[in-house]
Amino acid sequence: MHYRRLGRSGLKVSEISLGSWVTFGDQIEEQTASRLIHAAYDAGVNFFDNADIYANGQAEWVMGRAIKDLPREALVISSKVFWPTMPGPNGRGLSRKHIMESVHASLKRLGTDYLDLYFCHRFDPDTPIDEIVQTMDILVRQGKIMYWGTSEWRAWQITSAFYSANTQHLIPPSMEQPQYNMFHRQRVESELSPICKELGIGLTTWSPLYYGVLAGRYNDGIPAGSRASMENMAWIRDRITPERIEVVKRLGSVARDLGLTSAQLAIAWLLRRKEVSSVITGATSIEQLQENLAAADAVDKLTDDVLETIEQILNNHPDED
Repeated sequence: MHYRRLGRSGLKVSEISLGSWVTFGDQIEEQTASRLIHAAYDAGVNFFDNADIYANGQAEWVMGRAIKDLPREALVISSKVFWPTMPGPNGRGLSRKHIMESVHASLKRLGTDYLDLYFCHRFDPDTPIDEIVQTMDILVRQGKIMYWGTSEWRAWQITSAFYSANTQHLIPPSMEQPQYNMFHRQRVESELSPICKELGIGLTTWSPLYYGVLAGRYNDGIPAGSRASMENMAWIRDRITPERIEVVKRLGSVARDLGLTSAQLAIAWLLRRKEVSSVITGATSIEQLQENLAAADAVDKLTDDVLETIEQILNNHPDED
């Protein structure tokens, strides 16, 4: 496993990480989730991503029980705050009240005294940037979180938070977590990449396989037990279009010529970007986890000629952005 700095910070995260969205507390059994976490840790993964909204908090309970026998100081554990998780009008958003109550709830579920990374899961237009920055600064100084960042924020919103922190001599955001993959790339490459370089923001990207589409899982239909077959994931089926499947099949041919799977090609394609600190992957089996982790050694296979071939294939399909 290779490790990268989280933006300009001194923290090092595994360039491939394990996330819990959809899988933990929902798609897979708890015992399977625990085995995946331990197998990932044994393979060198140190970053495990979570959020208070995943499976209505169950994902954090599952992860908390799974990491009990692992050395806490060797792990980088994250969670997020924004979506409704508590009753009443203040049970969502990024007010100081909701952030403070949410972080305490996440710490309890995860069974830890602190979070390494804490993300503002979406931008909150109802809360002043200064209030968000001040609250995150308080949590860092209290030792409840080590670093804070954003998820699915626009570049101007991140810049606003960064300069609010600098003006008040507070701790600025260190990372952003956007969706980034071959079918969803415009915002990262044209909008976020420049501020990553300017502000030292690291990217921890999610959905590298575009909900499994880029892994070729839906090339011949929707298999039982897949994400797209789940009732609460029905929206994924709208993204499985004949045009995208044709692109995935052509990419699969490129992958085979390189001795890779389609999933490994898609992950390696992301890892070639220096602003990407970690690619968050999901898995439902040890075999799937091992396949994803092997992509770390595939980046060198993406020569200029290979990348040009990939671009030609992708240019025939419009970006989802």
